[in-house]
Amino acid sequence: MSEADAVSRSRFGPVTVISLRKDFENLGIKKGMRLLVHSSLSKMGWVCGGPVAVIRAIEEVIGIDGTLIMPAHSGDLSEPSSWQNPPVPESWYGIIRKTMPPFDRSATPTRGMGKIPETFRKMKAVVRSNHPQVSFVARGKDALYITDDHQLDFGMGEGSPLARMYELRAFILLIGVTHSNNSSLHLAEYRAEYPSKEVCKDGAPIVEKGQRIWKEFFDISLSTDDFEDIGKAFESEYPYLVNRGKVGYADSLLIPQKELVDFATRWMSENRE
Repeated sequence: MSEADAVSRSRFGPVTVISLRKDFENLGIKKGMRLLVHSSLSKMGWVCGGPVAVIRAIEEVIGIDGTLIMPAHSGDLSEPSSWQNPPVPESWYGIIRKTMPPFDRSATPTRGMGKIPETFRKMKAVVRSNHPQVSFVARGKDALYITDDHQLDFGMGEGSPLARMYELRAFILLIGVTHSNNSSLHLAEYRAEYPSKEVCKDGAPIVEKGQRIWKEFFDISLSTDDFEDIGKAFESEYPYLVNRGKVGYADSLLIPQKELVDFATRWMSENRE
């Protein structure tokens, strides 16, 4: 969406830090919350100050005792033989494994996460977990606890920031995006038992003992194909746990992570083939 489109979408005026703060409060966001945010800036209309305004408004509402968390995934640092978007010729695989720059918490950009997480990751005092593909960034009271010691194997499972957020009873905020973008549902994939679940091998360039290497690690085959169905089922069964509202002009949801993950774990165990 172009900036002109964002202006035309904003039929009742621009979105500001002040209006965003009211929107977040109306959704039920409170001081001290640990908040995992998935977002689409373009769906919000024309935001005065862009992603910086959104981040500032959230942090003003959650306060100094709160923690803001966002995904900072870099899926291009992965095994090239499994790439689909876009696929590359087999003759390139070895070149990519040998030459791709290693993951760097400061330098490696996000991929497909949107403008708000990419802006947030570069801000002062924001910390990033040390996973080459599925890192998270955070700032606030529990940022270090959430991002520290992110395990390489099974990157969104029990050794991940998602599991730390679960322990802390974090909330999920979806701004202009759907459950297909809801990374917390991946944690349920690791916890659920279903026949098609399988362990696979992946790889990424990292720095180990001061040297750039291509590091192989284990994961499970992840899928978002049923995330929309899971989200809708949760909303239908537990409507009192789901806060709906607008953030700017974007349809948005606030959901407790623990309850959603527990539900999704049961759902996958019962419905995935």
